[in-house]
Amino acid sequence: MLSGVINTNVNALYALNSLNNTTNATNRLEQELSSGLAINSPADNPAGYIAAQGFTAQLSGTNQAAANANQAISLVQTADGAITQQVNILQNILSIASQAANGGQTSQQLASLQQVVSQLQTEVSSIATQTNFNGVALINGTFQNINFQVGAQAGQTIGLTIGSTAANQIGAYQSGAAAGGIYVATGAGTGGVGDNTGNSFTISAAGAFTAGNVGVSGSSGNANVAVTQAESALNFAAGVNSVTSKTNVTATADTSVAFTVTAGTVSFTLGNGTGAAQTNPVNISGTISSVTAAGLANIVSQINQATGQTGIVAAVDANNHLVLTQSQGDNISIHGFAGTGTLAAGGTTLAGGGTTAATIQGLTTLQSTQSFGLSNTDAGLAVTSSLSALSAVNVSTQAGATAALNVVNFALQQLENVGGQLGAIQQELQATVSNLQSTATNITAAKGVVEDANIPQVTTELTQQQILQQAGVSALAQSSALQQSFLKLLQ
Repeated sequence: MLSGVINTNVNALYALNSLNNTTNATNRLEQELSSGLAINSPADNPAGYIAAQGFTAQLSGTNQAAANANQAISLVQTADGAITQQVNILQNILSIASQAANGGQTSQQLASLQQVVSQLQTEVSSIATQTNFNGVALINGTFQNINFQVGAQAGQTIGLTIGSTAANQIGAYQSGAAAGGIYVATGAGTGGVGDNTGNSFTISAAGAFTAGNVGVSGSSGNANVAVTQAESALNFAAGVNSVTSKTNVTATADTSVAFTVTAGTVSFTLGNGTGAAQTNPVNISGTISSVTAAGLANIVSQINQATGQTGIVAAVDANNHLVLTQSQGDNISIHGFAGTGTLAAGGTTLAGGGTTAATIQGLTTLQSTQSFGLSNTDAGLAVTSSLSALSAVNVSTQAGATAALNVVNFALQQLENVGGQLGAIQQELQATVSNLQSTATNITAAKGVVEDANIPQVTTELTQQQILQQAGVSALAQSSALQQSFLKLLQ
């Protein structure tokens, strides 16, 4: 430093520069102390500022994703609550159908039960139509391929589709008889199925069985089921049920035939069987005195007395047909028919001196909670399934009530499947929320490490800078003292 000069005071400049730096540091520390943040602007720490902004954006997205997931949980719970109500209604319908199928009900009582069922069917559809969340319909079939954004990044979604649970959209998907209808007679001629000593024919309740393989394509996968020309519906159903785990398709079997009768004497051997051969035979003989329930009473009684052996039940319907039913789906086998009376079905007649044997194959009904298909009609069934809907259930007859039990049970399975799907989605969403909350906590901690001020450290530094500031002011004053002394030379 030059002595004795007034214009240039380097000490003062040094002191002033230091005081400015100390003041800036003091201002920064006071700002950190007041805001609690070590980074209040990019100038404080450019790299830290960039990291903190990245954490802030991620934290904002994560918190919003958690809110989205919680909203989705509420939506799923709304749908699940509606499904639960529909399940309760279907349980009531099932109870009513069971009551109606039990027998002993008058036609008026059955009609009253059907009125209740109709009201419940309407309620099922009303719930499907009216259930919504924030204006979005949930279970009427329009909630398809909806994605919930449950992450801060694109593609972090959970998808959900809910099918319609209206009464006309749930029930049992079932196979139907192939073209040509039921009770089709085939195989007429000498030495045909069922009797090697005389003429015979086969009546298939699902059209002709053909030897081969039937491919069953269900919602779970595909499988082949062997079929032979003379096998019973029960036997084919067992084959379908053996691969249910692969196809999600089950089968039931029932054999029934309605014979048109003419009066006269009749005798024949009646039995069952899983193929062409007759098993568990019983002898039936008597006179059909008239084509009425009373005229057929003796034949009906003889057949029903042997039901424990054959599984075959006889009845006379409103049109005075002799109806034979084997509810397990075994073949109904008639051999050695003789007499002056006749039994006719499927366009062919059993008569003494004519066709003397018949094998009646049953109808195998394939069922699933979802649509399915068959590769061919070898089992006498159509290649595509159709829905027997809950809305078509009618318990005003015992037969209708019996069929309703099956449809309602499958409808219940469908609703339970939807409920299970919603439960799984809810668990996934809840787990996602928990993970997002944990992630947000960790991001907040990382963000705090970058930008939060260390208050004890800031306080200590601020005290230091304030002391330096006071010292700087004192030094600046001292640096000007020498120049002031030079003024005395001017006196």
